[in-house]
Amino acid sequence: MMKFRFRRQTTDPQREKIKQELFAFRKTVEHGFPHQPSALAFDPKLQLMAIGTKSGAIKIYGAPGVEFTGLHKDTTAVTQILFLPGQGRLLSLLDDNTIHLWELVAGVTREVGGVKKEGVVSLREVDSYCLPGRPGIESSSATRVTVLHLLKSCDLLCVGTEGGGVYVLELPRLSLKENQTLLQDHVTQSLPDDYRCGKSLGPVESLQEHPQQAGKILIGYSRGLVVLWDLNSRHPDQLFLGKQQLESLVWERSGNLFVSSHNDGGYSVWAVTNGNVYNHQPVSSTIPYGPFPCKAIPKILWRTTQSSSPVILYSGGMPRASYGDRHCLTIQQDKEHVTLDFTSRVIDFFTVHSVDDNKEFDDPSALVVLLEEELVVIDLLTPGWPSLPTPYLAPLHSSAITCSCHVANVSTKLWERLINAGKAQQSRRHTDKSWPICGGKSLAPPPKQQELLLTGHEDGTVRFWDASGVALTPLYKLSTANVFHTDCDPVDDPHDDPDMQQEEEEEWPPFRKVGCFDPYSDDPRLGIQKISLCKYSNKLVVAGTAGQVIVLGLNDERSDHSVDVSCLPPASVTAVALHAEWNLVSFGTSHGFGLFDYHRRNAVLARCTLHPNDSLAMEGPLSRVKSLKKSLRQSFRRIRKSRVSGKKRTLTTPTSKVQEANAALAEQEEVAPVQRRIEPRSADDSLSGVVRCLCFADTFLRDGTHHGPTLWAGTNSGSVYAYALEVPGVGLGRTCERGGASESSIVQDLAIAPDMTNAHSVLIASEEQLKIFSLPKVSAKTKFKLTAHEGCRVRKVALVLFSSSVQEDYSEHTLVCLTNMGDMHLFNIPGLRPQVRFDCIRKEDISGIASCVFTKNGQGFYLISPSEYERFSLSAKVLTEPLCSVQLHRHLEQTFTCDGTPPQMQANGTHKNQMGQAEGKVDVPLGTLPSPLLDTPLDSPLSCADLTLDSTGELTVEDVRDFLTTVDEEENNLRNMKDEEGRSPGILIN
Repeated sequence: MMKFRFRRQTTDPQREKIKQELFAFRKTVEHGFPHQPSALAFDPKLQLMAIGTKSGAIKIYGAPGVEFTGLHKDTTAVTQILFLPGQGRLLSLLDDNTIHLWELVAGVTREVGGVKKEGVVSLREVDSYCLPGRPGIESSSATRVTVLHLLKSCDLLCVGTEGGGVYVLELPRLSLKENQTLLQDHVTQSLPDDYRCGKSLGPVESLQEHPQQAGKILIGYSRGLVVLWDLNSRHPDQLFLGKQQLESLVWERSGNLFVSSHNDGGYSVWAVTNGNVYNHQPVSSTIPYGPFPCKAIPKILWRTTQSSSPVILYSGGMPRASYGDRHCLTIQQDKEHVTLDFTSRVIDFFTVHSVDDNKEFDDPSALVVLLEEELVVIDLLTPGWPSLPTPYLAPLHSSAITCSCHVANVSTKLWERLINAGKAQQSRRHTDKSWPICGGKSLAPPPKQQELLLTGHEDGTVRFWDASGVALTPLYKLSTANVFHTDCDPVDDPHDDPDMQQEEEEEWPPFRKVGCFDPYSDDPRLGIQKISLCKYSNKLVVAGTAGQVIVLGLNDERSDHSVDVSCLPPASVTAVALHAEWNLVSFGTSHGFGLFDYHRRNAVLARCTLHPNDSLAMEGPLSRVKSLKKSLRQSFRRIRKSRVSGKKRTLTTPTSKVQEANAALAEQEEVAPVQRRIEPRSADDSLSGVVRCLCFADTFLRDGTHHGPTLWAGTNSGSVYAYALEVPGVGLGRTCERGGASESSIVQDLAIAPDMTNAHSVLIASEEQLKIFSLPKVSAKTKFKLTAHEGCRVRKVALVLFSSSVQEDYSEHTLVCLTNMGDMHLFNIPGLRPQVRFDCIRKEDISGIASCVFTKNGQGFYLISPSEYERFSLSAKVLTEPLCSVQLHRHLEQTFTCDGTPPQMQANGTHKNQMGQAEGKVDVPLGTLPSPLLDTPLDSPLSCADLTLDSTGELTVEDVRDFLTTVDEEENNLRNMKDEEGRSPGILIN
C-alpha cells in the first residue's frame, strides 16, 4: 500500500505582520444627503443640527468636517428629536413609541498622522424609555406619544399622547414623575358645559413652555382647545376655546402672545391676559391663501425683530384646488411675502436666532428647511432672502446618478480653476454669508492631496465634488444639454418671454423656486454613462446614453469649443479611454468600439464586435430592451444546452495571441476536485459584443525591442483586441510633435514616464479568473481562478498602491477585486497570491456593487441609497473619517472599544455578509483589464489602475443573473455550502 504525506501550508509570521500594516477594512463616513429623513433638531448653544431618518439613524452635523452618527438597535423611523441645549445630549422618539437618550462621549487619545489627538468625541445611546399603558385600558394608543417638549431647565421632559394625557419624565434618568401626570379628564372638568358637549379633546398636538415664566406650558389639543397649565400648582391659568382643528403652537418672545395654526390653512393670534380664565376669540385670525379651501399649516414660527415687524414663517396652507400638490414654505414680514416652492416634501424647519434671555428680540439670521430630498438654508438678513450654498449635505441625487469617477492628487492649477468656476456659478444664485451651523471642531489633519469625485447624472450634467475630507463639498456643475438639440426647445422657455415674466411676477401666491433637487430629465438620451478626466491636460471626456462622446477642455475663460462624436448605430457607451498626450479618445458600445483623433477631428478606427449570429442586436439599437423576456428565455436555453453538449464542444480557432495563450493554458490544466467547473458562454449570445473596457498603453506589442502606443479592448465574450498605433513622435521619445500641441511640456513635467528597461506584462481580468501574460509574446505567466475557488464572480478590479502604516518607505502594488457577493479580494502583483478578503457590501445590494469606485490609495465609494455614498478604506494607513471635538457644559465621559478606538456606528451602511457560494456555472466574461509595466506609477497617465469592469448605470441581465438559478445549480450550491461550512466568516487571511 502506498502512503501519501501532504505538507501543510504554513504562514510566514513576517508576511502576516506586513499584511496587518498594509491592509485594514473600515467603513469611515457617509457622504451626501441622508436617505428618507424624518426629524430635525437644532442646538442653539452648541450650533449643532441633528437629522433622524426612517431607518433609525441619528446624524449630527456642525462645522464642515464635524459629523456624528448613531443607529438605533431597531430600524424604526425617528419621529422627533430634541437637543438638551449645551449638554451634548439628544432625545429621540421612535415610531415604536420608545424614547431614547443619546450622549456625546469622549474617546481615548488617538494618533492620527503621527500626531496625538485628544478630545475626540463620538455619539452613544445611554438609555431608553417606553410609557406604560394606562390601567383598565387595553388599547396602547392612549399612551402613544405624539409630541415631546423639553423645559428650559433641561431636567424635565413633557410627553403628549394620543389619549390627551401629558406625562412628565425626569432627565437624564428618564424616570416618570407620576405626581405630575395630567390626564384629559382633569382638563375637561375645567371647561364650560357648552364647550364640553361630551366630545373628546383629541390627541395632544403641541406643547410649548412660556418663554418668561418657567413651569407654565401651553397644551394644544387636536380639537382646538389650548390650555395654559401651571406644573407647580397643577391648575390651568387660562383656557383658549378654539373651534378649528389645531396643528401647532408657537410663543411670541415676550410671552404676551402665542400663535396657533390650523388644518383649514389659517393661523390665529391669541392674547395671554391675567383677568379672564376663558378666552373665546383670538385677537386676529387669517387664512393667507383663502378664501377657497386650503391645506393645513403643520408648523408656524413667529420671530420678532428689532428693526421691523415680526417675521412669520409657516409651511403648507396652499389652496387645495390650484396648488394642493405644491411643497411650500411662506416667509412674511410687513409687505414682503415670498412662497418658497420646493420639489420635495417639507419635513421640518427651524430658524437660527438669538436665544439669550437678556435680548428682547429674536432677530433671526437664517432659516433651515429639511426637505425629503435636500436641505435648504435661507439668509434672512439679506434683502430678497436668498439661499446659502451648502458645504455638505448636498443632494447627490439632484438628478439620478448614472456613473462616477475618482481623481486623486489633483494639481493646484486645475483645482483653482474648478473653485473659481464654481464660485462664479454660485454668485448668480446664492449669498456669500457664512454657514450658520458651525458647532464643534474638526481634529482631522488637513488632506495631503486634493481629491475629486465626478458624478454623471441622468439629466446630462457632470458634478465635481471635493472628496479630500469628511465633507463632500460641491465645487462645479457642468451641463452637456446645451450641446444638443433636445425635445425640450429652449425657445418655448417662459423665462425668455417678458410678458410671461410679468405674469409670473404678478402671480399669487408669489412662488419662488428654491433648491436643486430635480429628478426629472427633459430627454433620457442626455444621461451620462462614462466619464474620464486627464488631470494633467485638463481634458474631460463625457459619454452618454445615445452614443454621444464629448471632449471638453477645462479653461480659465468660458469657451464654446468642444469636440462632439456620435456612435452609429446609436447605443449607450459602455467604455471610454482618453490619452491626452496622443490626442486620442476611444469609446465602445454594445456594437463595437472606435478610436478618434480629437486634435485632427477624424476617425482612426472602427471595429464591430457583434457575432454573426447575434440577431437581436442586428435588429436595431433598442431591440434588446424591447425583447428582454426573449433574451432571458434564450439565455436559459443556452444554459441548458451548454450543460448537455459542453463536453463535446471543441475550441474555436483563436484569432489573437491572447486567445492562443488562453487556450494553451486551459488545455494544460484539469479541474481540481475542490474547484467549480466553469462552462464557457455560447458564442452566439446576444450580449457578447458589449465592449467592457478600453485602455491605452505605451508597451511592447510587436517585438521586445520597440515599444509604442497601443490600444486594448475587451468584450463581453472574453475577446481581447490589441492594436499597435502609429502616433507621430511618440515612438522616438516622450514629446508629441503634433502641430499646436503646446501642452506636451506640461504633461512631461507632471506625469512620470513608464519604465521601458524591464519586461512588460498585461493583466487580464475576466468574470471568473485573473491572468497575467508576458509581452510581447502574450504567453501566460500566472493566473487565479476566483470563481473556481470561491464561487463568486468579478465585478470590479483596480490596481491600488498600499502604504505601510509603520514603515514610511514601504508600499506594495495590489490588485483589488470586488465580486458579485460584495466582498473584496486583494492579490499581490505579479504573483496573484491572495492576501486578504473583506466583507464589504451585501450581495443583494446590486446597485451598491455596480456603483463602487476605488481610489488609488486604498479607499472607495459605493451608493448605499440614491442620495448617499458610503466611504470605506482598505488601507491601514489611509483613512478619511470624522475626528471631532465639542465644548460641552458638562463633563465628558470616556468610552472605548477593546482595541482602544471609539465605537463607530454606521447609519445606513450595509451589514457584514458571509462568503457566498457559486450561483451558476455559465462562463460570462465581463471584460478584460490590461495593465502596463508594474513599475509604472499609478499616478501616470499611462496607468490603467482606475479602470473598472463595470460602472453605475442601467442594470442589465448581467447584474441580475446572479440571482437566477436553476434546480441543478441550487443542488451544486448546496454541495458547495457544505464544503465551505468549516470556513470562518469575516476577514480571511491566506
